[in-house]
Amino acid sequence: MSGSVHPDSSDSGSGILLLDKPPGVTSNAALGRAKRVLGIRKAGHTGTLDPMASGLLALCFGEATKVAGFLLDADKTYLAEATLGVVTDSEDAEGEVTARHAVPDLDIEDIETVLERFRGPIEQVPPMHSALKHKGQRLYELARRGEQVERPPRPVTIHELTLTSFESPQLGLAVRCSKGTYIRSLVRDIGQALGCGAHLSALRRTYSAPFQLVDATTLDELNTLDQAAGRGLLRPADTALSHLPAVELDTTQATRLRQGQRLSGLEPMPAGLIRAYHQHTFLGITETDGHGRLSPKRLFAVGD
Repeated sequence: MSGSVHPDSSDSGSGILLLDKPPGVTSNAALGRAKRVLGIRKAGHTGTLDPMASGLLALCFGEATKVAGFLLDADKTYLAEATLGVVTDSEDAEGEVTARHAVPDLDIEDIETVLERFRGPIEQVPPMHSALKHKGQRLYELARRGEQVERPPRPVTIHELTLTSFESPQLGLAVRCSKGTYIRSLVRDIGQALGCGAHLSALRRTYSAPFQLVDATTLDELNTLDQAAGRGLLRPADTALSHLPAVELDTTQATRLRQGQRLSGLEPMPAGLIRAYHQHTFLGITETDGHGRLSPKRLFAVGD
């Protein structure tokens, strides 16, 4: 077993497109445009961006939709702007203003003292304007009817929280966080801690592990391409799994694995998920028990 296997793409109709979503466009609308350019019907995104937000949106096409769940769980990095003194019902600039407060005379030290409270593992109450469910209904559906329900706090981790600018009432933040984190709610809570309230007035996603915004294509650029050129932008599905160790299988082992059989007698490695390859072609996600046995977990269709 080795972690040095070289990934390869076996299907031009499958892969991951890194898109720089503009503000004012929903994630689903951006996905729909990309599907039309690439001519691939089976597709999905890996964690939505709100319409007002911009930045990195990883879109999975064809067989690559099988790795979407791994990207949903990835850490993400954002550049955010908070506007102090103005509270909205959606916690961002798209909502209705519910309160206005005077912004105190803050200095950098005051702000840093508050930010320190939100670094590391925290409990966060998700916003009412979210896709989470309460008794089978989306919270945003209840919010649109003017209803409020209690939302239990959820554990999230703020790995990094950096003040990038401050010119009252605007506060610039760089945030690297775990899955499930709502930047709107983080800004809401920071505003409350500062004593004046706040809402998220701008947001840009710059990283979604393991992908970076600098490698993304804009919608305008994508719209200038024909189908072949658009598909040429697709990255192999296994690039989303670079954090997993890899194993190169021989022909007999690969055949058995693709038939759904468990393999044994392999070199032991720590229990967990493994990328499996045959002749540098990605076969799929497998799982080892730590004792030389390997079971298929999520296999990919590959050409013979």
